[in-house]
Amino acid sequence: MYIAMALSPKSTSRAKAIVPVSLDVSASRYARNYTLLEMAWRIVWSACGPAFRLSPRLFWGWRNSLLRGFGAKIGRGVRVDPSVKVFAPWNLSIGADTSIGYDAVLYNLGEIVIGSRVTISQRAHLCAGTHDYSDAQMPLRKLPITVGDEVWVCADVFVGPNVHIGSQAVLGARAVVVRDVPAGAVVAGNPAQFIKSRVIK
Repeated sequence: MYIAMALSPKSTSRAKAIVPVSLDVSASRYARNYTLLEMAWRIVWSACGPAFRLSPRLFWGWRNSLLRGFGAKIGRGVRVDPSVKVFAPWNLSIGADTSIGYDAVLYNLGEIVIGSRVTISQRAHLCAGTHDYSDAQMPLRKLPITVGDEVWVCADVFVGPNVHIGSQAVLGARAVVVRDVPAGAVVAGNPAQFIKSRVIK
């Protein structure tokens, strides 16, 4: 297998340097990434999935209770759409009056902490898991994501692992956020860049 590595940013050439890499695929596939207890909880949570996904949209309290039953910390007034995909409720914390919209993904292999009065719009993807590609065994890394109070994560935004979003920041639609975002910043693009400061009237 080969990995293409880009040349120096100062280079004007589009050529790629090809470096041979030998990946230990079998070691990666059979590595134990979860404890037996975590594996058991994932099986039980998957079995309870229909009770979450098929519940009427207005049954906010029911879904919050299910999440709490699996170890999530859920504040008052939280609204999680039934189509939201939560991979590990025990790694989830959501503050009061936060809304998580249609088809959003909380891939919380690592902990995801979401503040109060946060809006996470449709199809946003918070990804708190990755692999160490510098290691031939590609070990799983469970890195956290934190989202401050009064943040708006717009539609189709991707937030990568080990990212902190400061309070009152806005992540523009389809932004790819792989670095920390300061409080009150409006960012957009791929990769996300600072656009302006948020002004709340």
